[in-house]
This record gives sequence, structure tokens and C-alpha cells, in this order.
Amino acid sequence: MTQADHPSTLQRVTLWVALGLAAVLIAYGVYRYGVSVDVRQRIWSDISGRLTGPMTFRLVLQPLMALIAAIPDGLRDARGAHSYFLWTSPGDRTLRRGRLWEGLYSSGRILLLGLCIDMIYQYRVFDSFYPVEAVLFAVLLCVLPYFVWRWLVERIARWRMHRPQHSAMGSPDE
Repeated sequence: MTQADHPSTLQRVTLWVALGLAAVLIAYGVYRYGVSVDVRQRIWSDISGRLTGPMTFRLVLQPLMALIAAIPDGLRDARGAHSYFLWTSPGDRTLRRGRLWEGLYSSGRILLLGLCIDMIYQYRVFDSFYPVEAVLFAVLLCVLPYFVWRWLVERIARWRMHRPQHSAMGSPDE
């Protein structure tokens, strides 16, 4: 593992703040609203309601934030001697775990931004706050797209780096 592979102190702090906040929000949401059929129905109703109405730009903005964060990470992965992101041999758990933590450190700020955007959305649209939904949507719209975008950027960059370079005019030796 090179020095560039180690997360910065800011990345570490951001991840742990984001994970801690998510855990507190989930615990508070379960304590406040419980886990019942009514709660699950409200969540599914809110999911379908989020596809239209005010602030639907979030559905583009949050995955776009994930893409912006994933591009440099995916390019660095392609230049390095890494296996494809999260695609390691089944027997190498330490490498897979290391790559997962690397992705989590990189996506901590996106999780925080996603939580903030969803809080604003909920207060504006519902005039209330449902913490479990905020965590659910931050993960669905920010963290998961980050992992997908990072993998796609890495694949495309590797393909472009390893494809044969042909000039239109032929080689100068001909």
C-alpha cells in the first residue's frame, strides 16, 4: 500500500462523523417512529412521492456529486496496480476489505452532503423529518452511485489506456 492509498485525517474524520450521524439518525428514527407496517408504508409512499414534485433535481444532483468524487478515484485506480474496485479474488478478504474501506473513506463527504440535502427536502416538503428515510436516501442516491461510478470510471480508463494506438497515416517506418 503506497502513501497515496492511505486516507487523510480529514477523510477519516468525515467518514466517522457521517457513519456516527447515520447511526444516531437510525436509532432516533426507530425510537421515535418505531418499526411497523405503517412506517414501512409511509416510506414506500414517500419514495414514490419523491420522484415528482419539488426538489426533484436531487435525483440528478446527488448521483452527479458521486460521479464528481468517483472520477479521480477511478482514474487513480486505473493507473495503479489495483484489481477492479471491489472485484478481488474470493480468497483475499483483506484486500477486498481494504478496498471497501478506501471507498468508504472517499464517500464520507458525499454521505454527509446527501443527509443534508434530504433533511432540507423533508423539512420543505413534509414539514417534518424522518431520520431513517434520510439515511436510506443518502445511501441510495450518493454512496451506492459513488461505488458504481468509481468502478465504471476505472473500467473505461483501463480500456482507454490499454487499447492499441493506431495513427491514421501509418507509422513513419513504412
